[in-house]
Amino acid sequence: MRIIGGEFKGRRFNPPAKNWPTRPTTDFSKEGLFNILTNHFDFSEMKVLDLFGGTGNHSYEFISRGCRDVTYVDKFPGCVAFVKKTAATLGIEDYINIIKGDVFQFINAAGTQYDYIFAGPPYGLPTLDSIPDRIFEKDLLKPEGWLVLEHNPNHDFKAHPKYWQERNYGKTIFSIFQPDPERED
Repeated sequence: MRIIGGEFKGRRFNPPAKNWPTRPTTDFSKEGLFNILTNHFDFSEMKVLDLFGGTGNHSYEFISRGCRDVTYVDKFPGCVAFVKKTAATLGIEDYINIIKGDVFQFINAAGTQYDYIFAGPPYGLPTLDSIPDRIFEKDLLKPEGWLVLEHNPNHDFKAHPKYWQERNYGKTIFSIFQPDPERED
């Protein structure tokens, strides 16, 4: 995996492969997503939430592009340790709040709003389809904010009332939700 843009562009990081419970977003699909985000957001002004953060792939990408307020959440101790180590190596500890914990408990207790929320859950997670509802019930997105949920073709969110659009990168799909998907961006 590599950071594809910004200050750390080209930096590679390799999480331990043994018993690693993640499915990192491919560089190809991440690049496509960040091309879209670059046209909609000023990264330096964003408050970002990275749910099921895994390797920290998305968190590093935002910080590399100037974001200074990223919250990373994952419950797997190996992932959290890896992200702490990588953040120290990159010197970005002041820009990332690393939380070891259950994502759904975090959502229930968060009490703050974000400009952008990325959720990259395991594709087989039985409660994957409930993630958008839980985030909107807790009012975690700012009025102009985006929720991007990574999933495979086994899930379809087009009928969700907050669904805005979808980007498809082979077997990786990003469904994008907004608090008011009827407004023009």
